[in-house]
Amino acid sequence: MSLIKKLAGETVIYGASSILSRLLNYVILTPYLTKVFVEQEYGVVSLLYTYAALLMVFLTYRMETAFFRFASKDTNLNRAFSTAALPILITTLLALAILLPFSGTIADWLSYEGHRDYIIWFVLIVGFDALAAIPFAKLRLENRPIKFAVVKTVNILVNIFFIFFFLEICPLLIRKGYDWLELIFDKNNRIAYVFIANLLGSASVFLLLLPEYFKHKLQFDGALLRQMLAYAAPLVVVGIAAIVNQLINLPMLEHLLPYGLEENRAQVGIYSACYKIAILMSLFIQAFNYAAEPFFFRNSNRGDAKAIYAQVGLAFTLVGGTVFLGITSYIDFIKYFIGENFRSGLHIVPILLLAFLSLGLYYNFSIWYKLTDKTKFGAYISVAGAVITITLNFILIPIYGYVGSAWAALVCYTFMAATAYFTGKRYYPIDYPIIKMLLYIVAAIGLYFIGSIFKQLNLEWWLNIFFNTILLLGYIFLIFFFERNNLRKWKSNEA
Repeated sequence: MSLIKKLAGETVIYGASSILSRLLNYVILTPYLTKVFVEQEYGVVSLLYTYAALLMVFLTYRMETAFFRFASKDTNLNRAFSTAALPILITTLLALAILLPFSGTIADWLSYEGHRDYIIWFVLIVGFDALAAIPFAKLRLENRPIKFAVVKTVNILVNIFFIFFFLEICPLLIRKGYDWLELIFDKNNRIAYVFIANLLGSASVFLLLLPEYFKHKLQFDGALLRQMLAYAAPLVVVGIAAIVNQLINLPMLEHLLPYGLEENRAQVGIYSACYKIAILMSLFIQAFNYAAEPFFFRNSNRGDAKAIYAQVGLAFTLVGGTVFLGITSYIDFIKYFIGENFRSGLHIVPILLLAFLSLGLYYNFSIWYKLTDKTKFGAYISVAGAVITITLNFILIPIYGYVGSAWAALVCYTFMAATAYFTGKRYYPIDYPIIKMLLYIVAAIGLYFIGSIFKQLNLEWWLNIFFNTILLLGYIFLIFFFERNNLRKWKSNEA
């Protein structure tokens, strides 16, 4: 089996769990939550997940990537696992001991007065997720994507079950006379139960991965830890900058929009709901990254490694362009997965899709600094991207609202992808077929605009769908026609 075909297979398996998780979110949770909560409440949920993502970077301090790097170089997996997992266990427990007593103060600082419970739930969620980080990384390094997918799926199923249990079953049973359920359900604090359900899902993941901790004898290596920390330290900056680039627009929207706090949070809710549609592109990118990162490390010593990485970049672009065109072609169907009050922001979806596509290209182009241990370059690029994101949001949000945030994301990720590509050409040159990759992206954008122009004719909806389908099939035919030799090669044992 070719390496690219194997990578594609692992991406499909990782993607299956991500797609199932997101599909359940889109088919069940997002429509449900955007209907039972008003825009302001949904904005609160989105903002708190932003802060949780930032805390997660600090608690894991990118040791999962350091684990990939050093476990792939060292045949002693026990030593690498113990050395990466033990510090995270200690620092997570310390963080819980520090943050939980000050949950009320933190809630007041974030303008959630009287809701210290929000902070408690989120600190515990992030704690469990941090403890699962290295076991998840181990599954990826050991080529065990099926167990990875099963655990991820259990997480979302537990989460969904308890959201419906608390928000639907409990109120129903209380109305039927089961008053004792009022001990666990407060109808005036429904948002909290979204977080509690997430906590139960994260706890279930930790329990499922707990045996991974006991499969290895403790072989902590202080010298190896110092190497791991030196490697990972710049990646912490990368992680923080990534959170800034992806999520800082939510709190910035909350504070920079020229309305009152409630209306600003309503706008955050609309942006977040439409952002979730664009995350359909992110599903592909996330699945690719899950499979590609350990793949890149495992094959870094091959003589043809750079040629393989170049082909991976091209394959990623072909699929990414197809995903972009597929989502935009059927946006009139996909929009029904969010509540009607949130659909006013659908025009930002194509911009965000392109932003995520650029982010995926960045993941491809940036592998050079991880393979060469020059992670400081990742920090430089990410910080520059964060500066662009913050600056553009400050300038654009007061003028264009959340549309400005979408454009800021696209500019940021395009800059990061281009910078990673050109710096890589100097320090670890990979001959990506960059012109061809750009032409496929431009072709997808061009077909999207043709479909948009056709839509302005205000014809029957099925004619729009039919025309967009023809455009999508034409794009796929274009790929098969011009890349038929590569496609045959990727299916064979040649790449």
